Order: sequence, then C-alpha cells, then structure tokens
Amino acid sequence: MPFAAPQPLLAAIVDLDGTLVDTLGDFHAALSEMLHGLGLPPVSAEVVAGFIGKGSEHLIRQTLAHVGAPAALYERAWDRYQAAYRGLNGRLSAVYPGAQEGMAQLAGRGLRLACLTNKPGEFARDLLATKGLAPAFELVFGGDAFERKKPDPLPLLRTCEALGVPPQATLVVGDSRNDAAAARAAGCPVVLVTYGYNHGEPVRGVDADGYLESLAQIGGWLDERAG
Repeated sequence: MPFAAPQPLLAAIVDLDGTLVDTLGDFHAALSEMLHGLGLPPVSAEVVAGFIGKGSEHLIRQTLAHVGAPAALYERAWDRYQAAYRGLNGRLSAVYPGAQEGMAQLAGRGLRLACLTNKPGEFARDLLATKGLAPAFELVFGGDAFERKKPDPLPLLRTCEALGVPPQATLVVGDSRNDAAAARAAGCPVVLVTYGYNHGEPVRGVDADGYLESLAQIGGWLDERAG
C-alpha cells in the first residue's frame, strides 16, 4: 500500500551510487587495477554490479572471494583499491538522466536535502562536486560517517537528527533493498529508482512506497501521494 504520510514531508535523504550517478565504470576500473596489482584474474563489470551498495569493504571482500583469493589479502587489496579509486573517481561515471531535475523538484518543494551513501565520505563529496551535484545537498554523509552502514537504520536516523526532522517526515530515495530496508527500520517513507544496481535483482520486488523510472518523475509521485 502507498505510504500515508502522517505529516507533510520536510526532507529527503538521497542515495548516490545507482541513484544519482552510474559509477559502475569507476568501480570496475578501480577493482581491475587492484586485482592486476595483486596478480589476480579480472572480473567483469556485470559481476561488479552485483557487489555495489554495501560499501567499499563489502565490494572488495566479495571481489576477492569471486576470484578465489584468500581473505588474508584484504588489507593489501584495500590499500590498492583506495589508491586506484582516488585517482579515477568520477572519470568513468555519469549522472543519470533526470537526476538534476529530480533534485530541483525536491528543493522546489522546500525539502531539506541530504546525500547518504555507503561510499567513503571523501569519495562521495569529490564525486558530487565533480558531477555538479554538490550544491543540491545541505549535508553529505559517507559510509565512514557512522558506526554502521545501510541497511542498518542508524545512518538514516543520524542524518534525520542532523537535519532536525523526524524520520516519518523524511523521504528516502534509493535504488536497492539496502535503502528500503534501512528506511523501513527507521520509519521513513521510501521510493526506489528502477535503473540502479540492487545487487542484480529486480527492484520492483523490493518493499517500497513507490518506484520511479527517472528521478525527474519524483515531483509527480509526490503530488500523486499527497492527493
């Protein structure tokens, strides 16, 4: 059933990878450099897409496991991955069509906006700036900002606190079951875009309050739910 807001929405918390920016190219290139440097076989971009969404630690561990590398290589892999990603952040990624329009629609309704991602904060802030999305957000929190990451609700709850708005008045916008699970546990309404990663699974199978083919549709979705 559609979410029946107990009060008007005051803010929106928006995911980054797979929601605002298609970063698969960056991830794949950084992991390829990491694997090559460790003398390990490459992985395809399609495989990498299934690992996106739970932070860099998960991405690296899953990639190492996929190529049959020992878990003991993780620390070396982390250092190589971080160095590689820092050097190419944003170079092989693209803002999704409709993302800028969607943010403008949310801002035009007076909603306070925060970007919350499991991506390290340094990389998130640099990517938003590089892609011209930084001015849209009052706050940006990465996966290293809090003790736990999505799908735990803690990052959403802390972001709501920082914005000074209650969870039930804060819309979560994401692309995966991680975003939806965190939103449900935090008591936030949630809408998912259908073009993101979602660990390689169809996003319409995830419990959410709505689905968007483009973020440019979010204004219409808000109007429909309010009506």
